Amino acid sequence: MSKKPRPDSWYQQMMDRHVSKKRLGRNLTIAFLAGGLFAALAECADFLLQNKTGLAEQQSGAIVLIVIVGVTALATGCGVYDRLGQKLGAGLAVPISGFANSVASSMLEHRSEGLVLGCGCNSFKLAGAVIVYGIAGAFVVALVKLIFGWI
Repeated sequence: MSKKPRPDSWYQQMMDRHVSKKRLGRNLTIAFLAGGLFAALAECADFLLQNKTGLAEQQSGAIVLIVIVGVTALATGCGVYDRLGQKLGAGLAVPISGFANSVASSMLEHRSEGLVLGCGCNSFKLAGAVIVYGIAGAFVVALVKLIFGWI
């Protein structure tokens, strides 16, 4: 069995100085607080729409989701979402905003190929797996409910 080669001590010291230390506790706390704040803002918007405009729960929820998707896509296009993602970590990657970011970033990456063949054809490359497995999962749940009457 061969041993893994060890770098020279001077090189290891240089690497130790320049490689950033992982701050897991700090990163988890920031992601938790950012995700919680994001969700709280969405709930406040939903609450205000229901109580100030008299919209039904489904209507206000749909409006909030549309606004989140739109703002996320706009922030991705302006480069703001990436900078916030670097600071806030996984707190921004809640399912609906992460999905909007993946679609918008794919479209931006392929915009030089044109609207149809570039943006249109490549927009769901990253999000395609989410759509496929989401639909498959929904089908399985519906089938179980139909057969067994569960859920």
